[in-house]
Amino acid sequence: MDKLLLIINEMREEAGFESIDSLEASMDLRENLQLDSLMLAELTVRIEDEFGVDIFEDGIVQTIGEIIVKIEGK
Repeated sequence: MDKLLLIINEMREEAGFESIDSLEASMDLRENLQLDSLMLAELTVRIEDEFGVDIFEDGIVQTIGEIIVKIEGK
């Protein structure tokens, strides 16, 4: 989860948001992390590059927990 936190913080900082200290499984990608549609597309690419999994392959993911399930299930 440390690598996922790093990826999300890089994206948040690029968008002008402050970095966060930790991720919780219940965190919503849009509401809690302020990721818009373009940022979600970028997140998909970065996660696929890092972990070799397409998080949106089987539908929309909305929370950090759903991403973790996809990464761990690869």
